[in-house]
Amino acid sequence: MGRKWNNIKEKKASKDANTARIYARFGKEIYVAAKQGEPNPESNRALKVVLERAKTYSVPKAIIDRAIEKAKGGAEENYSELRYEGFGPNGSMVIIDALTNNVNRTASEVRAAFTKNGGNLGVSGSVAYMFNATAVIGVEGKTSDEVLELLLEADVEVRDIIEEDEAVIVYAEPEQFHAVQEAFKSAGITEFTVAELTMLAQNDVSLSGDAQTQFEKMIDTLEDLEDVQQVYHNVDLGE
Repeated sequence: MGRKWNNIKEKKASKDANTARIYARFGKEIYVAAKQGEPNPESNRALKVVLERAKTYSVPKAIIDRAIEKAKGGAEENYSELRYEGFGPNGSMVIIDALTNNVNRTASEVRAAFTKNGGNLGVSGSVAYMFNATAVIGVEGKTSDEVLELLLEADVEVRDIIEEDEAVIVYAEPEQFHAVQEAFKSAGITEFTVAELTMLAQNDVSLSGDAQTQFEKMIDTLEDLEDVQQVYHNVDLGE
């Protein structure tokens, strides 16, 4: 799969923790998930996924509880879920997922992030077909063979199992996210190094020199936008 998930997660968590951005983003995402269904993760699968992800980023319980209580209290903040697709230099592709209460503002900011950094915003579907929606779940303390065995015993199908650094990373269809986690939990594993629903590029590209510098600036700009939740791309940045 080509991505060092632990390294990427740690880099992002370190960067975002300095500004508390990651906490704000999870707070918004938890609130939206809780508002869309019951504010109970046992009966609201979308909320359960967000909470599992938040746990791997060490989001404080107070922030999680505040977002759920806000949803229970009938707050009327309405957010739209948006996806933007675009192109950077030399065949690079980017997908942006956003939650916003001002669609015009978000569209303008995302478009500016592209155009000011040598990219251009595409139409819906222009990039997404080159990515696969994927569940990524990582654990420590097991070998890939041991993970494969416990998943087979639980009758859970996955795409791939790879040892990365000190962790074993499982790649699966998004609908298998809970099944993989439950298989681990049944084996006594309750801590995950990564638990993500993401978009993985089918093929990575490499950039160098000015193109890479420009692309990295574009990604940083997009990730700094208040309404942006996730940024996916197909560039191997050597993380």
